[in-house]
Amino acid sequence: MSNVPLMPMATAVWLVENTSLTFKQIAIFCNLHEVEVKGIADGEVAKGIMAYNPIISGQLTREEISLSSQDETRELKIKNIDIEISSEEKKIKKYIPLSKRQDKPDSALWLIRSHAVLKDSQIAKLVGITKNSVTSIRNKSYWNYNNLNPKDPVSLNLFSQKDLIDATEKVERRIKREKKEKEKAKQAREVSNNE
Repeated sequence: MSNVPLMPMATAVWLVENTSLTFKQIAIFCNLHEVEVKGIADGEVAKGIMAYNPIISGQLTREEISLSSQDETRELKIKNIDIEISSEEKKIKKYIPLSKRQDKPDSALWLIRSHAVLKDSQIAKLVGITKNSVTSIRNKSYWNYNNLNPKDPVSLNLFSQKDLIDATEKVERRIKREKKEKEKAKQAREVSNNE
């Protein structure tokens, strides 16, 4: 994050109107020229811009402004706030135009060929078609199978690369888990046979 406030010109308008800071302090804080700040104070610059309060937005504190008002050589320091951005968004079903609906079976065929370890239910969930359709495509009994052309669903924007990576990682974890269970069952049989 840069050390420039949001809407620097509007912030400068507010600081000029509501504080006793010097033009130089405001110019340095807002990343403007000192002459621009003087123009704001004279009413020549930023005539139609509404003042933006940096205290309400959490970029400055009253203490910071009062400290800088008392010492003209002190620069204002922007308050850095780390904002949490959640990467989990609810998956919203979006409308798919008729011309793009043929891309779903094509994408399912591409996933079946490129990522054969994915379950039919995972492919159906990713692409947005029924599990029966995926199964019939896998068995080559889909009603329009001869006209299907495998197409990358990520490039068609049916889902993101992250969704595909998450699905393949889930399959890898499942395979490892099943392998461990088989080994445990095999060891249990060997132990029971030895006794």
